[in-house]
Amino acid sequence: MPTKPPTVADLRKAGTISSLEIVAAVDAYMRDANAGPYRSNSGHTIDLAAAVAASPVISKLHGQSGPQDRAFRTAVTALAMLVRPTPP
Repeated sequence: MPTKPPTVADLRKAGTISSLEIVAAVDAYMRDANAGPYRSNSGHTIDLAAAVAASPVISKLHGQSGPQDRAFRTAVTALAMLVRPTPP
């Protein structure tokens, strides 16, 4: 049985992607959701826009102001850990 590609969390645990890179990917997405995928130093590509678009619950929070901004950022960060990035 083939194994699934690793998640960002798996790559973080292995030391392939750093916590700072995950924060940078989330920051980039939060500044501009249309900026495109984030490429880590290891060459893995994290597409948070696609992940948010594929999650109806999280995409509902997008664009809401007030306390929802923080909830949206937290949700995007949690979602980032579940993403299976494109390998280099």
